[in-house]
Amino acid sequence: MISPAVDRARLAQARVLVVGDAMLDRYWFGAVERISPEAPVPIVHVNREEERLGGAANVALNAKTLGAQTTLLTVVGDDEPARKLESLLQRQGIEALYHKDPQLYTIVKLRVIGRSQQLIRVDFENEPDHELLKDMLPEYEAALSQRDVVLFSDYGKGGLTHIPRMIELANAAKKPVLIDPKGSDYSRYAGATVITPNRAELAQVIGMWNSEAQLHERAQNLRRQLGLTGLLLTRSEEGMSLFDDAGHTQVPAQAREVFDVTGAGDTVIATLAVMLACGLSLRDAMTHANRAGGIVVGKFGTAGVSYEELFE
Repeated sequence: MISPAVDRARLAQARVLVVGDAMLDRYWFGAVERISPEAPVPIVHVNREEERLGGAANVALNAKTLGAQTTLLTVVGDDEPARKLESLLQRQGIEALYHKDPQLYTIVKLRVIGRSQQLIRVDFENEPDHELLKDMLPEYEAALSQRDVVLFSDYGKGGLTHIPRMIELANAAKKPVLIDPKGSDYSRYAGATVITPNRAELAQVIGMWNSEAQLHERAQNLRRQLGLTGLLLTRSEEGMSLFDDAGHTQVPAQAREVFDVTGAGDTVIATLAVMLACGLSLRDAMTHANRAGGIVVGKFGTAGVSYEELFE
């Protein structure tokens, strides 16, 4: 299946609203030359540090890297990582609508890299004891009216407690709704346009399937039950499967060499959102999203795909 290329000027007019849990990705790179005498672990002599947008912020960056006008709506802490996130978003030209909650730690994922391999990941976060985005519904509704699509990046961190109401508002505004889901309760995603689970995430909801026929039956049942236009299953080396009213279509994986799958799902759903914002059908948008996913796994860490890479 070959989908039409998208004109760069049309892409520059696409407006994407990303809502979800923003994070700061920190990388410490170093040399590993010996094992610690204190424990059987490598000693990493850190010689370089890097900070990148993570979580929903990385999804927004992916949409922006393709050339779309991108807005991120999120809740962060009132701390140093939040200020760093703000600086990175500004540098990338991503509009940010966020509330700073002093009771919240901005989520940080620290990865220590030695000899081009991730040795350990350390997560800094706390469980919110209140509903994070409740006070931002007016900002969400205002932003929605000026965007072409809304994309929910759910990392299960508490930022999308009000997603059923947000989907309702998006449907009323006739905006396509894309969701990268989490957890085993998909009922809260009812009414969305498309959800994009991977194999493990979908199996949490419909159980492991023993055959393609069983997968197709269960996926279509779930799609109809939730009132979705499409359910897009990302299947790693098996490519992607889209279940919609027309049935099922599959595209093969395009990765030539898999270096790092970090953030690949972010690239897929961001590309899908941008293509829908440009007026493509879900099936046409899927082929571009599949190609983008294949490109990004050949890069290290969370990374985006440019217009030139996607349409070269």
